Amino acid sequence: MTPRGPRHHFACRLVWTGHGPTTNYRSYSREVRIDFDGKPSLAGSAAPAFRGDGARHNPEDLLVAALSSCHCLSYLAVCARAGIDVAAYDDEASGTLALHEGVLRFERVVLRPRVSLRGDGDAVRAERFHDEAHAGCFIARSMNFPVFYHPSITVTDQPSV
Repeated sequence: MTPRGPRHHFACRLVWTGHGPTTNYRSYSREVRIDFDGKPSLAGSAAPAFRGDGARHNPEDLLVAALSSCHCLSYLAVCARAGIDVAAYDDEASGTLALHEGVLRFERVVLRPRVSLRGDGDAVRAERFHDEAHAGCFIARSMNFPVFYHPSITVTDQPSV
């Protein structure tokens, strides 16, 4: 299947900043630096469960963050197109790794977005917009595991900024 429409390219450079020897699984550093043109670098490592540095970002954290932020940005775009005024948005996202048929892999990610609407926002409609945002999130569409979302919507009389 040949893709149609514009293509968007994203790139980074990963540099192992740790040290060895790598002849022993327990002895080498998992520290990496991830560089992006024109953006701050990320200090990365393996997750602590895999002998990494818990103070650094790990690939599992970044995957959950990518899904959470893609859903948020897709949701805000849907609301903007519909004229829904979002006062606040936050998400408590989590992912679960599990052993399946001898292979460790993500089995699910759960998003828990909390949205506050301004004024007379239509909470029922705004909650349904999460379905549209999920369908529009290209990161979620690229995963081979389910991404669940359980939104909550409130309405506030906080004025627009």
